[in-house]
Order: sequence, then C-alpha cells, then structure tokens
Amino acid sequence: MDPKETKERMKITKQPMTEQPPKERVRNFYEVPYGYSEEAAMLEAKRCILCKNPLCIGGCPVNIDIPWFIRLIAEGKFIEAARKIKETNGLPAVCGRVCPQEDQCEKVCVIGKKGQPVSIGRLERFAADYEREHGEVTIPEIPKWTGKKAAVVGAGPAGLTVAGDLVKKGHKVTVFEALHTAGGVLMYGIPEFRLPKKIVQSEVDYLKKMGVEIVCNAVIGKLDTIDELLANGYDAVFIGTGAGLPVFMNIPGENLIGVYSANEYLTRLNLMRAYQFPEYDTPILNGKKVVVVGGGNTAMDSARTALRLCPEEVTIVYRRSKEEMPARIEETHHGEEEGLKFKLLTNPIRFIGNEEGKLTAVECIKMELGEPDESGRRRPMPIKGSEFKIDCDVAVMAIGNGANPLIPHTTPDLKVNKWGNIIVNQDTGKTNKKGVLSGGDIVRGGATVILAMGDGRRAANAIHEYLETGVW
Repeated sequence: MDPKETKERMKITKQPMTEQPPKERVRNFYEVPYGYSEEAAMLEAKRCILCKNPLCIGGCPVNIDIPWFIRLIAEGKFIEAARKIKETNGLPAVCGRVCPQEDQCEKVCVIGKKGQPVSIGRLERFAADYEREHGEVTIPEIPKWTGKKAAVVGAGPAGLTVAGDLVKKGHKVTVFEALHTAGGVLMYGIPEFRLPKKIVQSEVDYLKKMGVEIVCNAVIGKLDTIDELLANGYDAVFIGTGAGLPVFMNIPGENLIGVYSANEYLTRLNLMRAYQFPEYDTPILNGKKVVVVGGGNTAMDSARTALRLCPEEVTIVYRRSKEEMPARIEETHHGEEEGLKFKLLTNPIRFIGNEEGKLTAVECIKMELGEPDESGRRRPMPIKGSEFKIDCDVAVMAIGNGANPLIPHTTPDLKVNKWGNIIVNQDTGKTNKKGVLSGGDIVRGGATVILAMGDGRRAANAIHEYLETGVW
C-alpha cells in the first residue's frame, strides 16, 4: 500500500456499532449490539493499513489471517471473508461476540498505537453473520476416512474445535456431552443478550453437517471411563470438560436459601429458561435486591442477567478497584449503562439470614490495596473496623471455578496439579497418558473461549500426527 493511501485510511474514524438503548434492553434478553451494516463494515475494514508485519495474526490464539479477511470485507467480498476466517476458526460468529479482542489481536494493531485499533472482532462477527443470514454457509470437502476414530469429551469451545479440525483431516469424531445440549459454556454460561443460543446452535449444526457425531446426556466417567473409550475402538481421546466446579469463600451463611454459585445461577437461566418462568417450570429466586460477588465476566453476566429479572437493585461487590477488574471493558460499560451499582474495594465476610433460613443481608468489610501479589495486581487488605451490611435476598458467588473433577477421579493414572487441573504439554496438549490429550479450562482453570479454542487447534494437530504415525 502506497503512503498516500495509508494516510487516507488513517483519517477514517472508528465505526460505532448500534445497540439497544439501555432502558429498553434491561427489560429483555435480546442481543445488545445490532452489528455492522454493510457500509459500516466496509468503512471500518478500510481503516486497516495492511501492515507488512501484521502483529494481529500472532495476537490471535487461533492465528486467523486477519489482514486478508479484512481486505476482503473492504472489497465487499463478505462471503469470501467468512470462509477465510473459517480456515482456522470454526466458531467465528461466537468469537466475534465474546472474545476479548482488546487484549489480543486489537491490542497489537499497529494503528492502535496512534489512535483506536481496527474493530477486528466486530468485523469477524459481521462476516460470519452475513454468511449465515444469506444462506451461504457451505461444507468443506471432507477427505476419505483414514480408518481412525477420536473421542472428544465435552462439547465446549475446546472440544468443538478439536472435532472440527479432526473431521476435516479425515478422521471420525464422536463428541460426548454431559448436558442435554452441545456448546458448553457458550450455552449454559454466557447469557442470551451477549451470545444468542441460535448462534451457538448454528455453529454446532455446521460441525454436524461436516460429519461430527455429537452424543448428549453422556457423562464420561460414569457412562464410560477414558480407559474404556480407548479400549472400545477410539484411537485417541481429547478431554475438554471445563472448569465447572463452583468456588465459594467458605464464610458463614453460604448455605442460606438465596445464595447461588454463578454456575448454578447461569445454568438454570440459560439451559432451563428460568427467566421465562412460569412458561418454563424451572423456578429461580429473582429477588428484589441482588448482590453479585466478583469482578470478572461471569460476575458481569450474572449481574446483568439479574437486572433483567426486574429486581429493585443489583450490586457488584468486588475486593479490588475498578482498574483491577478482569471483566471486559465493554461488559462493564454496558452494566453501568443498565444501572448496576458497584461496591469496590469491598469483600463479604458473612451472609445473614432469617429464622426461615433465607438470605436477608451480606456483611462486608472495606479493603485497601497493598503490595502486588503473584497475579501482579495489588493485594487487597481488609480495613479493621470498617464492617457494614448490604440488604439482599439473592447473592451470586462469581469468584472463579475449579476443574471438573470427574475425569481425574475415574482416571487415576492421569496426572493433575494441586488444583485438579490436568497437566499437559503446552505445545501439544498431550497428557502423561498415551493417546489422551486435553485443553481448555480443565487445563487452564477459568479462561476465555478463544484460548480454549487455541488449545483445541494445537491438540487436533497433535492427535492427527499421532493417528498418522503412531508415535506418541
């Protein structure tokens, strides 16, 4: 690109994405952003200056050829752009919505050094949505069966990525999912207003059309063990069971009626449609005053969901300051617009209930930031004598998740660390057990969708090599 054109592109301002107004969206579960129009997408794409050394590709955990697909959008070749993305990412409509691009590809965007980076995530979403909405989704040519079979345990982002990559290499793949629908955290964890279920379902259907077999209501570790899968015709097994074990603070009153883990709260609402009670008979305590403990994306999802269930007040309680909150900036901004209250530098010390065992308040203590801890963030320290109470009848604990323990417990020779996470070779996803690989949150602990997908891609390559050569 000549310097004159580069200069002209640098003058184009970042294109906004229209959204539902806060006062409207807080009373429904429809998706908040509407997405780009064709005109806005093309204009935003023209902000890309097609660097000679595109750092954005290295910033993407699945190594999408970002400049190439953006150039295609700028030229109006939307279908071609979607297919370019799908060469390395089987879930583009999902990633375009929930990936933390601001900490990955957009963080290293060259024009972002002098202004705002190109909206890579929004453009990815646009291309994927355009392809789907115009009925242009096509199935790639699948090679002749190699004679090898792989089992994937868990139909979350890591497992679905492994399945898609392996079936495109000619292997037969069966995905075993414990719940009644595939998608993992995409279905049970992320709310409808952030990631519509129909989007996830369309991505799952795409994999099925490619030849991936998905078996739901199949709890591996109970139905079959990992060893039994290997003995019953599967040449390799990938474990992607996630981090679904709730974490609590072990403070008094956590067993009161009205105290939920974020896992239970979001799963009831997302998979069992508790937000449509009594149409769907899966009741959940809506509460008039809700407290959500935590500062990550799960806390924001829980709090913004609670707002939509019509309580009087929803408060985020977080022990550090706003600057340390791990939630995406966009999600925090949306929550603030919708009316969330924030009690920062605050930590619960006990839950208080009535004679019926129902939650009535949470007692908290104020915190101050001390020296940095192992995470690099300043350690929160309690301020003596600063205790106070917040009235509430529902509390949601969103302070992290532990590794799903079922597979390690039923596969005793599989090595795990002290937190129960499966130990793997970081480059391949291989475990200490021949033919068994793992990735995603069961390895990392609670992390992002795209990091799990990156793990899945590396594991799929390692599985393919193993199935082709027999060398472990």
